[in-house]
Amino acid sequence: QVQLVESGGGLVQAGGSLRLSCAASGRTFSSYGMGWFRQAPGKERELVTAISWSGGSTYYADSVKGRFTISRDNAKNTVYLQMNSMKPEDTAVYYCAAALVHTIVVVTRGYDYWGQGTQVTVSS
Repeated sequence: QVQLVESGGGLVQAGGSLRLSCAASGRTFSSYGMGWFRQAPGKERELVTAISWSGGSTYYADSVKGRFTISRDNAKNTVYLQMNSMKPEDTAVYYCAAALVHTIVVVTRGYDYWGQGTQVTVSS
């Protein structure tokens, strides 16, 4: 029903910035709450940030507060993740996900659709 494609990953030095994009297609994009997850080697997938369908509510993991910003442009069917002041521990595969609700979703099982992921590597 919904296809999600992430882009913008790559290699960056500590202290640098990256901007990830997630393009959605298949259903009305504005009907979904959206989230960004990440998974490092040997670790479980964790929620980084989430945004409601209207963009009026957001959630950030403590590890990224003040450094990462989530936003969405429903006219372009796209969600963004701006990552600043990056640290080596931010290295992971980052996944975009969509939930069939208009509210914030903070549990992995609450998301219905997932992208393939994009690699982010932060060097020291």
